[in-house]
Amino acid sequence: MKFIKSILPYLIIIIVVVLIRTFLVTPVRVNGESMYPTLNGGEIMILNRLGKVKRYDIVVLKRDGEKDELIKRVIGLPGEKVEIMDNKIYINDKEIADKYGYGITYSINAITLGNDEYFVLGDNRLISADSRLFGAVKKSEIQGTTNYIMYPFKSFGKVKTK
Repeated sequence: MKFIKSILPYLIIIIVVVLIRTFLVTPVRVNGESMYPTLNGGEIMILNRLGKVKRYDIVVLKRDGEKDELIKRVIGLPGEKVEIMDNKIYINDKEIADKYGYGITYSINAITLGNDEYFVLGDNRLISADSRLFGAVKKSEIQGTTNYIMYPFKSFGKVKTK
């Protein structure tokens, strides 16, 4: 009994850490350059599993059948019509500011998102595999949002628009 009392605080700490990491926040690594210049490959960020997804949020998603997580920026929200023409993004037939895009955003025909679908783009439009390639992303595929860099320490803090 004395042994159990001595290890109980450590067990509680382990359980709390596992619960926080599973349901609230967890580290995620940026792979590749699809979010350049905003993010660089190898950076480690904090994934927030809580909260509502908004336009321009950076999200981490896990597509069905894919082994790796993807990090992309939300452009289109559920129910919206998204179209890209002449390197300009239109939501419901109105041009939106594309202050994050780097490179040419090639044109796509208009698509209307379902009630649980999002349109995502990588900031490095020339090389990013995103909704232009694989279509809309379901809400269930989005693991959460991220906007804090933990590592490397020279980049520590809130993501800056470059």
